[in-house]
Amino acid sequence: MTAQEPLSYDAFVELAAADAAVVGLVLKGSRAHEGMATEHSDHDLYVILADGATTGLSRFAGHRTPELDLVVVSLDELRAAGMPGFERYALARARIVLDRLDGVITRILADKARLDVGEAFREAGGWLDAYANSLYRSVKNDRDGHALAARLDAADSIRFLLELLFALDRRPRPYNKYLEWELARFPLPGWDTGHLLVAADHISGTGDVPAQRRLFAQVEAAARRAGHGAVLDAWGEDLRLMRPQEKRTRPS
Repeated sequence: MTAQEPLSYDAFVELAAADAAVVGLVLKGSRAHEGMATEHSDHDLYVILADGATTGLSRFAGHRTPELDLVVVSLDELRAAGMPGFERYALARARIVLDRLDGVITRILADKARLDVGEAFREAGGWLDAYANSLYRSVKNDRDGHALAARLDAADSIRFLLELLFALDRRPRPYNKYLEWELARFPLPGWDTGHLLVAADHISGTGDVPAQRRLFAQVEAAARRAGHGAVLDAWGEDLRLMRPQEKRTRPS
């Protein structure tokens, strides 16, 4: 059998479970998110080998078919995966299929699901500045008549905003596909999920400046409570352009 021959998920799990070099199996992706799998979903499986172990299963590294996508790693490589990196969220919400190490693999995945305090603070500060930058550019471009640029900057700002909000809660941001799934099950503290998603959808699609400013007012308050006032204050007078504007009344 070669890595490219058809192989079912169940057949491979049985094969791997019988191999003493395999200390764990971790399923990620749609099939690890309840209710997200479709007829098109494959099985994304991490095969974890004991450090230094050798096995014939290594021939399946890189195996990829419409049903089964395999990643073969050592235990140390699993610890490093997504730390940092794009894979962190996928592993944070992965499902344990096999853990022969009395919970070690379970704890490794749990560590990926929770940013440490210093890491979260640093990341939140960077994402806050990126969010403010895109918001500021969007508002300026709208003011100066650059409608497309304003909308594109607004869409960028939502990406950075979501990174920020999850960092403030010490969590990796979910992929867009899983955003609604994640928030339905694990809401962000202090945020109304429905209102946040509606605002993200509306602002990304329209670049609505008053809506951006209203959202920024909530973000600014949350960021200052979390100790990121210095990041905001570095914007100086430019903050005025980002904040909600007082309505001016015409003299009678």
